[in-house]
Amino acid sequence: MKEDTSRRRHILTLLVENRIGVLAKIAGLIAAKGYNIDSVSVGETMDNSISRITLVVHGDDWVMEQVLKQLNRLIDVIKVVDMTEEDYIEREMILVRVNADPPDRAEILRIADIFRAKVVDLTHRTYTLEVTGDEDKIQALLELLRPFGIKELVRTGRIAIGRANKSLPRKLERVAGNDEEVEKKSTAAVK
Repeated sequence: MKEDTSRRRHILTLLVENRIGVLAKIAGLIAAKGYNIDSVSVGETMDNSISRITLVVHGDDWVMEQVLKQLNRLIDVIKVVDMTEEDYIEREMILVRVNADPPDRAEILRIADIFRAKVVDLTHRTYTLEVTGDEDKIQALLELLRPFGIKELVRTGRIAIGRANKSLPRKLERVAGNDEEVEKKSTAAVK
């Protein structure tokens, strides 16, 4: 059976002016196309007058292209990137409060250790864990904790960043001594 690719997950990152109402305009534009925002995360960049918004939306490729064009026309939007086709790193953080009856505590701590979760709070009956990771890691952890009884769950929106180019920039190649032109010039100068 073929997978329906007409409505797929899109991760959009936007650089926007840090002004009142910008997020509402963006959310309204996406809602007007009949889409729900699955996840949203907003934070200032190194320049506090600019914020970065990461949105996760499921939608048709053609309509998402139209959404991107309309987002680019908004005055407060500096840049929009659909990371769906790019190589990127994605993370989300959760806080999860789970029942921790005395016989189950060691097992919960083992699971937390495997997923590199931190115990950030505890009572006589519960552990509160903090874990950061991609969607699959978060889901796997929650599936393992579900039998113990999840009391409360809080999630951040997903954040994403493009992967850095793994090849060395030309300037660094020269510093590392890997540039043949530099080597030829230095050999010619010695002769």
